[in-house]
Amino acid sequence: MNAVLQASLHFQDMPSPVGRLRLIASDSALVGIWFEQGRDAARGRGDLIERASPVLERTRSQLEEYFAAQRSAFDLPLEPRGTEFQRRVWQRLLLIPYGETTTYGALATDLGDVKASRAVGLANGSNPIPIVIPCHRVIGADGSLTGFGGGLTIKQQLLDLERAHRQPQLF
Repeated sequence: MNAVLQASLHFQDMPSPVGRLRLIASDSALVGIWFEQGRDAARGRGDLIERASPVLERTRSQLEEYFAAQRSAFDLPLEPRGTEFQRRVWQRLLLIPYGETTTYGALATDLGDVKASRAVGLANGSNPIPIVIPCHRVIGADGSLTGFGGGLTIKQQLLDLERAHRQPQLF
């Protein structure tokens, strides 16, 4: 983000079972969630303004419900910033059901290019709003956990939480 764009953003930190999260929003939408550990640890505050807002309060409340296994889907205004391809991948991530996983190859196929699994992986890894846009639900073709901005331990914790509280599908 450039300094002009970032200056209009505000944040709040919140504790969670996976460590402190930094919630970042514009006046109208959630634009980021940073992990205290992992790739986000060195970001600091930059030009972000620490300030409460309705978007941040809604996000905090819904994340608290998610971690308490009382919410399986989020209802938040989102504004993930990235390329057109990244935004397509992130939109597709929103369709992965709670408690389930998919692979990079399956996402590439869904997006119309079976050879794009590496590009999908890079877009997945650039997801600025993890947990809410569930990039943690994407795993390797062999079922292994692969990269996650908060680290593989947190990815496993999120998957375990969802699997433990997933509702069975009725037919």
